[in-house]
Order: sequence, then C-alpha cells, then structure tokens
Amino acid sequence: MTTTYIAAIDQGTTSTRCMIFDHEGAVVARAQREHTQIYPRPGWVEHDPDEIWTRTREVIAGALATANLGAAQIAAIGITNQRETTVVWDKATGRPIYNAIVWQDTRTDALLKTLAREGGQNRFRRQTGLPLATYFSGPKIRWILDNVPGARARARRGELLFGNIDTWLIWNLTGGPSGGRHVTDVTNASRTLMMNLKTLDWDASILKAMRVPREMLPEIRSSSEIYGAAVGALAGVPVASALGDQQAALFGQACYAPGEAKNTYGTGCFMLMNTGLTPVQSKNGLLTTLAYKLGDAPAVYALEGSIAIAGALVQWLRDNLGLISSSGEIETLAASVNDNGGIYFVPAFSGLYAPYWKDNARGVIAGLTRYVNSGHIARAALEATAYQTREVLDAMNADSGVRLKSLRVDGGMVFNGLLMQFQSDMLGVPVVRPKVAETTALGAAYAAGLAVGFWTSLKQLREYWGVDMEWRPALPRARREKLYAEWKKAVTRTFDWL
Repeated sequence: MTTTYIAAIDQGTTSTRCMIFDHEGAVVARAQREHTQIYPRPGWVEHDPDEIWTRTREVIAGALATANLGAAQIAAIGITNQRETTVVWDKATGRPIYNAIVWQDTRTDALLKTLAREGGQNRFRRQTGLPLATYFSGPKIRWILDNVPGARARARRGELLFGNIDTWLIWNLTGGPSGGRHVTDVTNASRTLMMNLKTLDWDASILKAMRVPREMLPEIRSSSEIYGAAVGALAGVPVASALGDQQAALFGQACYAPGEAKNTYGTGCFMLMNTGLTPVQSKNGLLTTLAYKLGDAPAVYALEGSIAIAGALVQWLRDNLGLISSSGEIETLAASVNDNGGIYFVPAFSGLYAPYWKDNARGVIAGLTRYVNSGHIARAALEATAYQTREVLDAMNADSGVRLKSLRVDGGMVFNGLLMQFQSDMLGVPVVRPKVAETTALGAAYAAGLAVGFWTSLKQLREYWGVDMEWRPALPRARREKLYAEWKKAVTRTFDWL
C-alpha cells in the first residue's frame, strides 16, 4: 500500500501519545497512556524509563490498530519529548542505572551553588543561553554519576549512555543494544547546559566544569533528518525527526518567521518566540535556545520563557486538596465567582522559573480573607497561568524589540474559555487557538515529513495552519494593570523562602 501517513510520538511529562497524521495535517488516529510519577523526597521527581519505553510501544500499536494501518503505510516517525528529563543507561543491556530525573526536580540545587561560586548564576550563559538552574540536564547527569556507585568510571569507559527522552526513545526504536542510534537534536541538546549555541556541539570547557565525560553523550544532529530505521511494530520506517516538546509546538504552530510566537499550556507553560538565524542573549531572564534546524539548513533560534507550574496546579487542586474531582471542573468552579476575591496564587512549588530563576522560592496564596471560597481559589489558580505568561511576554518584548500583535496558543488548557479570555485581557492582544490543537505532535510530524519528502516546504505547512477560536481583550486597561501590579506584589512574597 502507499505510504500516506506520518506517525509522531509525543512523550510528555505525564503521558505518552502516538498520533498519526495525513497529508493535510489532520489526525487520523491516536493512542495515549499515562506513566507513574515518582516522588522519593520533597523536590525530587522521577520517572521509570523502562515504563516510558513500554508505554511508547503500547501507543504505537494502539494508534496503528485504531487506523487499521501497518508499517508499510507510514512514511516516517517523528519524536517530540519532555526535554530536560535525564536518563543514563547501560549501553550493553539497555537498562537504566537510575530512574529518569525529571525536569521539575530540584535535587541539584547544592551542586549549582557550587558551580556558581565561579562566575555566578550566568557562568555558562554566553555559551549556552541558559542560567545555572536545576531545570537542565547537565547537573542531573553529574548527580547520577556522583551518587550511583561505579557510574563515573563506567561512563569514562564508554559503558554508559546519556540522553534526554528523545535520545532514549530513538536508541530503543532503532534497535537498542543491537545497533540503536545514539543521537539527539539541537533543540534537546540546547537544554542540557552543555551545548555551545554557536558551534552546535558539546562545549569542552563546560563538560570539564560539570565533570561529565564526553564518551556518554549522544551525537548532536539536526531536528529533521533520517537518524535510522525503526524495529518492532514500525520496522523499516525512518525515524526522521526529534524536537523538544516546546520547539515542536512552535514548529507545529507555523511560527517560521522572526517575531512569531506561541504559548503552550501543559504541565508547565512555555512561550517561545522565533528570533531567526541569530541567537538573542536575554537581559530579562529568558532562555536563549534553538528553535529548530532542518537538515543542512542554518539553525533557527528562539527566546523562551519557561513557567514550571500551569496545568500542574489544576492537578494539585484535584489530587492534593480534592477541590475538584476532574480537571475539567475547574472552569465551572472558577466561573461561580465574578473575580478572584482579592487573592493571588503563586505556584512556586519547585521555585520560580522565567523571568526570576529563583530555586529557593516556594508557593504562596496571598490576600486571604474570610470572604474567600473555593471558587475564588479555583479562579486564582487559573489566573496564575495568565499572570505568569504576561511576565514572560513583557520580558520577550523587551529582549526582542518586537511587540506581539497576537499570541498563538496550544496545549490542554486552551479549551478553558475562562482562562483564554483572561489571558487575552491580561496581555492586551488577541489569543488565537489553531484548528489542530495538538501542535506538539504535529510539529514532530511536520519535521519528519520534510526529512523524507512527504511535505516539501515551510510555505506548504503554513498553508495548513488555520484559526479555530480567537479571544480579544475586554478588560479595561486600568483594571488590567491594577490586577497585574497586585500579582507582582504577591510574587515577591515567595522569594528566599528556603
């Protein structure tokens, strides 16, 4: 049969999906499975890499079965993934030597203080575009090498491999211990705190400072090329793209020109702006990162504002407080009141990310009175995401010199109309949801399709992008600025808690 589809594996923080797209970018099949969240100590977050690989095989089989398709009808596979989550495994057996340390994990805070003694928090920012923060992969590798007996010696002998989840999946998809390809792409490598933005290679001086052996690191490749052929249910199909989840969403949102930006509302919240062929060093607390690299074409860069807690706050209200029984109930509860009742919820559960980068902050609810009820708490939780996004956008405008005319949005929370309207009110610009909201998987599919000639150009992909829903600002400017000023005051209450 004709190969008329592209498969995308979207490996996220809480679940793994396989989605199959046709030539117009429409979804023809999907399968999704959650995996276990492991919390060994306060501030520690882990995943089982073997469970993630099992879930990946299950969703591939599930999506193929749903659409009644076989490997012969799939032209290529694309990978998108939770980015900074760190896996170290045995090259010979394929077994992880420790659980995956998740991007939210804060156990490396003491190590980062040690590294910051020389050069401060921005010690490696010139080379990497990143501050010293628990967020990134390099310090997590160091922690594993320092804390798993014998790991460092084995890594130096070439017996251990490191990868973010993209590398872990590609290695297993292409054969694992029997010839699996040990590669990553520039977007994932740019999240390790060890890749030089200009050379697009591992930085030897940082590897030395971080005490990470180069022998265990994957080869850095472009985001859109054939890395190898799959085995298993998709045997023979080219594995042809890798993009960190937020870069994949930028690509799926057709933000191919400098100044175009998107915001993804998931477990965390991530805004990226395409800055073109030149990396822009942030003066306002943003990350300079790779947007994508297509084959032999020059790399495209981006500015990113990363927010640790967005949808995770709704899950916390559900799972920890029992305020709602399902995430979908949050909008109804929040809509039961007219405003936030004067309270502000700053969810700095694992510190503050952009634009503050304060690992020692912790969450607060400010402004509590006897008047406040569960509806106000629900509303304040939703508003927190919009306020944090406003902070990132302000920083992005200052760094780029470009004022956004609209914001393209995706992720699970974009179907919450109350949040999207308040987001537009807080930004003062239209918020636009595309017809295909699964832009992360779509971006990975687009990049894989370009690599094998399934699609021919970015112009062609841009034509598939269309508007599903648009929200326009309705809140008076004076009211918007008053609310935002009170939010900023609440944020200061989280500083230096530890």
